[in-house]
Amino acid sequence: MATDLKLFADYFQIHLLDDESDGDLSDVWTEQTVLDGLGVTEDALAVGTAVNVNVAVSVHVLAAQPEDDGDDYDHIVEASLNLASGRLVVLGCTDYFPDAARFAMPAGWTRIRASRRNLAAAVLADIDSDNTPETTEQLRLQAWPAPYAEPQIIKRWERPTA
Repeated sequence: MATDLKLFADYFQIHLLDDESDGDLSDVWTEQTVLDGLGVTEDALAVGTAVNVNVAVSVHVLAAQPEDDGDDYDHIVEASLNLASGRLVVLGCTDYFPDAARFAMPAGWTRIRASRRNLAAAVLADIDSDNTPETTEQLRLQAWPAPYAEPQIIKRWERPTA
């Protein structure tokens, strides 16, 4: 079952973290991680977005790794997240932490797959991208219990230069 959220991707990012994490992602952004759209610490992840406005976020808590449906998405990344508390928190980076969405998960390592689509339309519409579903960036977050594994860029989207 999916939970749909509308989150403000301030500073072009959405955060996922353990409920007991300090959420310090201040040092994760480098030129490479910006291109990858993924910043990683042990208990917090920052998923980059193509726009700096509201994005449609769908959170799926799963029992096992999902099947590959990468053809339906523009950019896909995966990373491991240590959920010591057993609660996954999903929020925009400047959202008020106590009000953020929380999801029960088994405590321990969790794999997160972040799949993004509608990116070209969102970039083209820019600050107005969240005005219509046709131009809103969509981010699907899938989470399932899994041992730690290195971050992966499964499918890369490149922002148009012109």
